[in-house]
Amino acid sequence: MADDILIIKLGALGDLFQSEGALRDIRLHHPDARITLLTGPAYRVLMERCPWVDRVELDPRAPRWRLDRMLDLRRRLGAVPYAMVYDLQNVSRTAFYRRWFLPRTPWSGTASGCSHPHRADDPKLIPSLQRLAGQLADAGVPVRHALAPDLGWVADDVSGILADAGVGKPYVVLLPGSSARLPHKRWPGYAALAERLIADGKSVVTVPGPDELDLCRSIPGVTLTGGKWLNYFQLAGVLAGARLVIGNDSGPTHLAAHLGRPTVALFGSHMAARLTGIDRPWVTCVEVPDLAALPVGQVEDVVNGRLEQR
Repeated sequence: MADDILIIKLGALGDLFQSEGALRDIRLHHPDARITLLTGPAYRVLMERCPWVDRVELDPRAPRWRLDRMLDLRRRLGAVPYAMVYDLQNVSRTAFYRRWFLPRTPWSGTASGCSHPHRADDPKLIPSLQRLAGQLADAGVPVRHALAPDLGWVADDVSGILADAGVGKPYVVLLPGSSARLPHKRWPGYAALAERLIADGKSVVTVPGPDELDLCRSIPGVTLTGGKWLNYFQLAGVLAGARLVIGNDSGPTHLAAHLGRPTVALFGSHMAARLTGIDRPWVTCVEVPDLAALPVGQVEDVVNGRLEQR
């Protein structure tokens, strides 16, 4: 019988994108296993397309005092005789799962008492891709792809959406959003930047998420919604065809980076770019103490410099 393997990666979106190479390495290490990914409900459709997993199990991350939901999750996880767990989330919640749900199952991660501990002194100080690679190496998994996620499988053909909106190539994509819970990650200068790029003859596109329609419609250029808003696969298709992507520290910006697209990523003091996994050769990271004070002209200079490169 084939072994069952559980991978835990609950989110957020950018973190899931960063883990793509690690998921592939685990698949290559367990080619005949049935691999289940435990993740958040928001990512079910996305990760059901992932070629490296066979099944998606959902964790709504209910409060631990909701014993009914905790017991339901324990029942679902306990119903499968997992031969190994790779905890790529490595937070107190997943350590709780190891202790109370699967205490006798071999476990890779940072949870106390796990059988295959990640041996770094302080994993939180390690850039995310190197941290994933180190954890896999400590668990005996050969590292081939963890340092180079490739999200080409996410992208749909969006030529019809672009044609209907009158967008031709080349085009520049602006990603002005981020998590609504983290407004300090949003740079307020996108509208002014779009005006300057359009005045210089550039085609500018924004792609809003469900909570970003008003924000994107306030920015000059074409707002691509596909009638409502684009799903993950359509978004990836738009990004995959872009001449350049400019965005905040958000899931879509990480998606562009791991699609191999030239990208300008804007970071405030909330996080060092090198720790996020976005710092790839084709990505230019602009890091400032306060995004609200980042001049439009400074970003415009970086963008024009990238557009001049072939």
